[in-house]
Amino acid sequence: MTFSESFFAARFGIERRDLERYLSAALSHGGDYADLYFEYLATSSIGIDESIVKSATQGVSLGVGVRVLANERTGYAYSDDLSPEKILSAAKIAACIANGPSKVEKTPLEEGSRRNLYPVFTAPSDTALADRVDLVKRAEKAARAYDSRVFQVQATYADSLRHVLVATSDGLLNFDRQPMARLSVQVMARQHGAAAQTGYSGGGGRVELDFFLNRRTPEDFAKEAARQAVVQLDAVEAPAGESVVVLGPGWPGVLLHEAVGHGLEADFNRKGTSAFAGRVGEQVASPLCTVVDDGTIGNRRGSLNVDDEGHVTQRNVLIENGILRGYLQDQLSSRLTNNAPTGNGRRESYEHIPMPRMTNTFMLAGESDPDEIIRSVPKGLYCANFGGGQVDITSGNFVFSASESYLIEGGKLTRPVKNATLIGNGPEALKYVSMVGNDLKLDEGIGTCGKDGQSVPVGVGIPTVRIDRMTVGGTA
Repeated sequence: MTFSESFFAARFGIERRDLERYLSAALSHGGDYADLYFEYLATSSIGIDESIVKSATQGVSLGVGVRVLANERTGYAYSDDLSPEKILSAAKIAACIANGPSKVEKTPLEEGSRRNLYPVFTAPSDTALADRVDLVKRAEKAARAYDSRVFQVQATYADSLRHVLVATSDGLLNFDRQPMARLSVQVMARQHGAAAQTGYSGGGGRVELDFFLNRRTPEDFAKEAARQAVVQLDAVEAPAGESVVVLGPGWPGVLLHEAVGHGLEADFNRKGTSAFAGRVGEQVASPLCTVVDDGTIGNRRGSLNVDDEGHVTQRNVLIENGILRGYLQDQLSSRLTNNAPTGNGRRESYEHIPMPRMTNTFMLAGESDPDEIIRSVPKGLYCANFGGGQVDITSGNFVFSASESYLIEGGKLTRPVKNATLIGNGPEALKYVSMVGNDLKLDEGIGTCGKDGQSVPVGVGIPTVRIDRMTVGGTA
C-alpha cells in the first residue's frame, strides 16, 4: 500500500479492493465508464464588520459521488455516509439511472504520477485561529486609517483543506491535497452627503498563511479597496455610445473569462450551443490574441494537480494568434467527440456532476508598451476594474459593469467615471483588438466561477488591451 493509499484508508476507511468492488457495482447494469470521487473538506471563515468580529465558523464535510456514463446518458448518485452498504447503494442507483446498453470491463487500478503545484506544508486551516483573526483586524484598521471619508469596512478571511480520491473504470487512481486561503476587504466611502461609493480588493491562493504576512498583507488589500472607494467619490457619469475601450491588466481578464472562456467549454460546443461551435481552425479573434487556460501554475487559486476526474491538469492553448485551436474537455465530452481530456473536468463537491470548466484563463502578453496604448487613444474609456457581468453563451453577447474606469482624453487618463457598462459580443470584441500590452498580470486570487449552479475557484488575467469598437452604456 502506498503512502497516499494509507492516508485515504485512514481518512475514508477504504482500500483498493473496496474501490474495485464499488466500480463493479457501478457497471452492473452496463455502461461505457464509471468513476468514484471521494472528498474530505475542512473549512473555516472569519468576518469583521463595524470593528467587531461578527462571525467565525468551522466545518467538515465528507462524502462520495458515483458516476456512470452510457453514451450521452449520465447516472449519478452520492452519499455522505461512507459505510460500504451506502456506497454500494449509491453505485447501484447510478448504474440503474445510466442503464447502459453496452458493457465494459473495468481496468485494474494503477496510481497515477504525482506532482505538487502547491507545496503547502502547513495548511492555513491548521494554524492558530488567533493568527487568522488578526488578519481581518489588521485589514479593518488599515482601511479606516486610509481616509477620513471611509465609514464602513468589511473584512473576510476564509480557508479550506480538501482531500480528494478519484478512481475510474479506466484504471486511473489519483489523489490530491488541496489547500486554499483568501482574504477580502470591502470598503465604503462618502462625502458631502453624496451617494456612498464602494471599493473591493482581496487575494490569496493555494498558499500558507505566511503569504498574508510577507507577500500580500492585509494592509495591501485594505488600502487598495479604500483607494477604489475614494476615487469613485469624484467620478463623473459615464458617457454612452460606441467608444475605444482599453482594458487594464489583471482582474479585467474576467471579461475574457466570461465573454470568451465559457464559450470554449466543450459541453456547449458538442451541443452546438456556443458561438464558437464548429469553428476550430477558424480566425475568431485579432491575430494579436492568444488565449490560454493553464491549470499548472504554482500556488494559483485556479490550479490543480489533478482535475476532479483524476486527470492531470495542463496548459491548453485555446486561441493562437486569433485562430481557434480547441476546447476545454472533460471526460464525457472528450469521449463523445473523440478528443483527449484536457484536465478541465471540475465539480463543486462530491454532490455534483463534473463538467468542463476553466482553471486559470488569460491572454498572453503582446509587444506594446502600456503607456503607448493609452497615448494612442484620442478619446475613449480605460477600465481598471470590473464588478459583475453576464454572457449569453449561444450568441456570445455580454454585459459587464466597470467598477473603476477613467476617461481617456488626448492620450491621457483624466476623470474617473462611474456607472459604466460594457456591452458587446465576445468573438466580435476580440476581432477589434488592435494593441496588446507587454504587461500580462494575473488576478490577485479572488475568482469564483459559477456554471449550472456550481461554483469553483478560478484565475483570470490579461495585459493592457486596446479594443477599437465597443458599446459603452452610461447616463451622460
